[in-house]
Amino acid sequence: MVPPPPRPVSGSLLDFVAQVSGEGQLRVEERLGDGFVRLRVAEAERRQAKHDIRCVEDVVIEMLRNARDAGARHIYVATTREGDVRTLTLLDDGSGIPEHMHRAIFDARVTSKLETMTMDRWGVHGRGMALYSIAQNVEDARVVASAPGLGSSLAVRVDCAKLAEKTNQSSWPSLGRDEDGVTCVARGPHNIVRTLLEFALEERDRVSVYLGTPTEIAATLFSDDPAHVDVRDLVFCRDVGTLPVCSRLRAAGDAGELVRCCADIGLDVSERTAHRILSGQIGSLVPALSRLVASANGETAPIDLLRDRRGLKVTKADLAEFSRDLERAFAALGEKYYVTLRGEPKIRVTRDRVTVTYDLAKED
Repeated sequence: MVPPPPRPVSGSLLDFVAQVSGEGQLRVEERLGDGFVRLRVAEAERRQAKHDIRCVEDVVIEMLRNARDAGARHIYVATTREGDVRTLTLLDDGSGIPEHMHRAIFDARVTSKLETMTMDRWGVHGRGMALYSIAQNVEDARVVASAPGLGSSLAVRVDCAKLAEKTNQSSWPSLGRDEDGVTCVARGPHNIVRTLLEFALEERDRVSVYLGTPTEIAATLFSDDPAHVDVRDLVFCRDVGTLPVCSRLRAAGDAGELVRCCADIGLDVSERTAHRILSGQIGSLVPALSRLVASANGETAPIDLLRDRRGLKVTKADLAEFSRDLERAFAALGEKYYVTLRGEPKIRVTRDRVTVTYDLAKED
């Protein structure tokens, strides 16, 4: 009788065995003497993964390369930072991932590129280690939405206190030429913006890359459809999950639906923001490389990725309405204490604060 194969050992059981028998026993396949050991495959992979990703910018380039190798023609990178937490959501119109592989793609040596390993300026790609390396170095990495032929949305959450990013995320590089006369991204720290632009320049004939906040990326996807889905398919679609990931926002009929569609592909926007997108108040982005050229010509402001992008922005019309509400609310207080307003309330809106100032005129 053939004995059954051994059952896989769970992580919790491994932790227990490590405490009882010594953690080193689980990491070592063979002791070779004089302090030399042969590591188990899993331990060697873990150490390699820790080495492959040294900073947040490494996470960005590996995600970009992964989307490119999946056949993406358009890549959208939405990012914010709140405190020490950097959130990255990458959406693409590549080949997509079957649902049963959504978790497995973050395992070591899992790849769909058996015959197509890629060598580029960043090294070898296609070993099945890129997403595993990311998952080993960040707080959370997951597939938000993906299916074969529909593209993908991957979200990563990084604790920058553990995995650092460049301190200066606001510097905007410029185009220049290297010593061989080839156009390159020049000057400035190797931050997220520069990392993405170097990739965009290298792959300019194959991929268009967009960079912005979740709101900006949502507005771009709502306005521009890289998949060119027939509008009739959008109107009569009962399950947006059957649409390409980068086309789903265009199926939203109102602000509530747009918020839900954004959440389904990993973009966090408020209902108020959704109304602004629907009304065209938030314009779509141009590809990052085009923005680099425009920035060099003084046509656009640089992207500041260190700033918390969820800062409050209020339209002039809403400020005027808010001011009138404040005047009405002040009336009861003024009547009680015999004071009146001298002019309209002054409202100052900053990234995380609204300051209201009342200039008073005392009554006799």
